[in-house]
Amino acid sequence: MPDVRMASPQGKWILLTTVLGSSMALLDSTVVNVALPRIGRDLDADLAALQWTVNAYMLTLAGLILLGGSLGDRYGRRKIFVVGVVWFAAASLLCGIAPNAGVLIAARALQGIGGALLTPGSLALIQASFHPDDRGRAVGLWSGFGGVGAAVGPFLGGWLVDGPGWRWVFLLNVPLALLCVPVALRHVPESGDGRKHGRFDVLGAALGALSLALVTYALIEAREGSVVVVVCAVAGVAAGIAFVFVEKRRPDPMMPLDIFASRRFTAVNIVTLCVYAALGGFFFLAALQLQVVSGYSALGAGTALLPTTVLMLLLSARSGALADRIGPRIPLTVGPLLCAAGMLLMLRVGPDASYVSDVLPAVVVLGFGLVTLVAPLTATVLASVDVARAGLASGINNAAARAAGLVAVAALPLLTGMGQEAYRSPAAFDDAFGQAMVWCAGALVIGAAVAFVTVRPLPPDCRKPECLHHGSITAPPLEGVRSRGRLSVDGDGDG
Repeated sequence: MPDVRMASPQGKWILLTTVLGSSMALLDSTVVNVALPRIGRDLDADLAALQWTVNAYMLTLAGLILLGGSLGDRYGRRKIFVVGVVWFAAASLLCGIAPNAGVLIAARALQGIGGALLTPGSLALIQASFHPDDRGRAVGLWSGFGGVGAAVGPFLGGWLVDGPGWRWVFLLNVPLALLCVPVALRHVPESGDGRKHGRFDVLGAALGALSLALVTYALIEAREGSVVVVVCAVAGVAAGIAFVFVEKRRPDPMMPLDIFASRRFTAVNIVTLCVYAALGGFFFLAALQLQVVSGYSALGAGTALLPTTVLMLLLSARSGALADRIGPRIPLTVGPLLCAAGMLLMLRVGPDASYVSDVLPAVVVLGFGLVTLVAPLTATVLASVDVARAGLASGINNAAARAAGLVAVAALPLLTGMGQEAYRSPAAFDDAFGQAMVWCAGALVIGAAVAFVTVRPLPPDCRKPECLHHGSITAPPLEGVRSRGRLSVDGDGDG
């Protein structure tokens, strides 16, 4: 039984370690978009390279995050967390010194692997280390401080890009890791699950990641219309079908398909796909729009988008409490519609856009939409499955959100006719951005309609979310399952 108390020196060290580790990934998810125009200019990269700069990271993170928790259970949660932090920092260093776009993209893919190890690992360490009476408070502080990190990200990223340069967006992770790793090795107790759980579903993870990679490549390169693009598209679909076949037949799958027998779970994941596809596309393009078309600096663009994250951080707990009282159906319907309205308001953001009259109303409405929907979304996911599978359900939902953002970043430039050099032409980019906002708003309206038709009241005794404060714009919060004093986000439901 874990017995570390929150008030003890060791408890404070553990909390510091996990906040530092998770903040590395949260910062990265918010600062890179702000740096894209400067990266493109310095490395002479086209739009496809900028898409891959974002997507290479999301690809490996989404494909491997379900295995991150199970590796910790098998080999030691502290060990895998430390490996993840070191890996993430080493990949960040490689990003920071990348001489060209190809090296940067490869380093970003490596960064995603580290993120898949440390993201579930930070929460797992809290769950495995703290006394049960202190766990809720520890998780609350962890998610709150993580939200602060996500909120600081756009401002810090913009300041770094305009000051020392975009490479420091990545190099910043190195000193954070140098602080985090020694503290973890000295103060965080090792924990794991000594029981055997069968073989890791490496084949399933590989097929899932391969399918996403091939489809993403086909979407990004579709402008060329080559035979290679067609072959990759067909192969990506085939790999996806093979993934489903493997997961159905394996005795210990990474993603057991029977979890989708829950109509509510399936429905809320469809809502997740719609919402986070729109968000992924929006935050990729909005930072470019503000700099390329409206003439903002990187710091100005990062600060302009800050209210969205701040609103989520300040109000997400209250939104969760409201959803407990009125049920998830209304918030999951109204929230996406508010987000859609915010994105349509972004149509006013063009050349020489005023922040107060043009940008701020859009990001505030979008922020209130996210506040309204994220907490009920997580609660509905957890309530849709048995308690023993809560960690698995949260992991699948988190991976689905990241995969949706990945596909949106790949597809929106194609859908809007955005050429490879569009981000160098304010007029061309402005026109494509307007079309993209309509596509994103449409996806959100579809998500709202699915929620309105399918989501029903939750059972009164269902599992409640522990992460009450949330600031990430790329995915809903990860939640773990409390089972014999430990946490799991892996494929077998209890470790």
